Amino acid sequence: MGPCQLFVSLIVSTFCHVLSTTAWSVNNFLMTGPKAYLIYTGSVQAGAQSGMQECKHQFEWDKWNCPESALQLSTNNGLRSATRETSFVRAISAAGVMYTLTKNCSLGDFHNCGCDDTKVGQIGGRGWIWGGCSDNVEFGENVSKEFVDALETAHDSRALVNLHNNEVGRLAIKATMKRSCKCHGVSGSCSIQTCWLQLSDFRDVGNYLKVKHDQAQKFEIDKRRMRAGNSADNRGDAFSSIAQSELIYLEDSPDYCKRNVSLGLHGTEGRECLQGGKNMSQWERRSCRRLCHDCGLKVEERRIETVSSCNCKFHWCCTVKCEKCTQVVTKYFCARRDRSRRPTNSARRRNRVHDG
Repeated sequence: MGPCQLFVSLIVSTFCHVLSTTAWSVNNFLMTGPKAYLIYTGSVQAGAQSGMQECKHQFEWDKWNCPESALQLSTNNGLRSATRETSFVRAISAAGVMYTLTKNCSLGDFHNCGCDDTKVGQIGGRGWIWGGCSDNVEFGENVSKEFVDALETAHDSRALVNLHNNEVGRLAIKATMKRSCKCHGVSGSCSIQTCWLQLSDFRDVGNYLKVKHDQAQKFEIDKRRMRAGNSADNRGDAFSSIAQSELIYLEDSPDYCKRNVSLGLHGTEGRECLQGGKNMSQWERRSCRRLCHDCGLKVEERRIETVSSCNCKFHWCCTVKCEKCTQVVTKYFCARRDRSRRPTNSARRRNRVHDG
């Protein structure tokens, strides 16, 4: 089972248990019971998967890049991690579920959900009023809470931290929404505009949460202020000094440079990095230094033969026929330094070129 399927399975199985033991009600306009579970499960699965895909993108050139162990929110020995990285996993997963539910609502996939028209007709600002069809983020938020927060059945500090970080992900959806407007007036004079709120691209949400990850705060729980339970009131009491939109964690991160089978960490040996390309981001430019040099590894150049379709031609009617072209490309990977023998002068010069 892959990492995405594992996390989704955890969400679905837990929520199914919740449905079997309690009556489920988000608010008055949502249906309840197993029928609701069947209707929303597809969106929840897609949302959780999109969250994991975004996680992979955001950490593609970092030492930690969303390995399976980070998605296994509980481990075989029953210990649950609450590191800076798992705080991001929690947030991006909750955001992905909320985003997909909201988007599918706007597309008309749910007959019990429609546009958010609560502000329609109200003055929004100078020269514009609320109108159109705003994405119904309240719907997505409420259903996401019922699915994702149901994973937390414990009543300890880690559960409270996880629930807090889930909420950070949902708040990220709201924080990144954008206003779209349409002009009205004689001959396109745009004397008045009607505006509505739309979801941003999910990449914008991922970028927003990546900044939150970099700024995450380690939190020391004051057990004297902790009360049993996972209610919002309890979280507010425990985290009164932490902003609601900030990620928090309890434990320092392990060494992601090194392979650790018990933690499910693969290390950076064998990871690909980039050198010498144009129009690279700062993370791409620094990838070899971060993944290889900072972990005591060297950069190894490899020439790899690739086969791809080429010289494609359209033939009447109606097929496209292509040739197979072979191309040799140069790629760079992190590799162990050979400590068994001293390198020759020429080898040292090559290493300086590749390691630079």
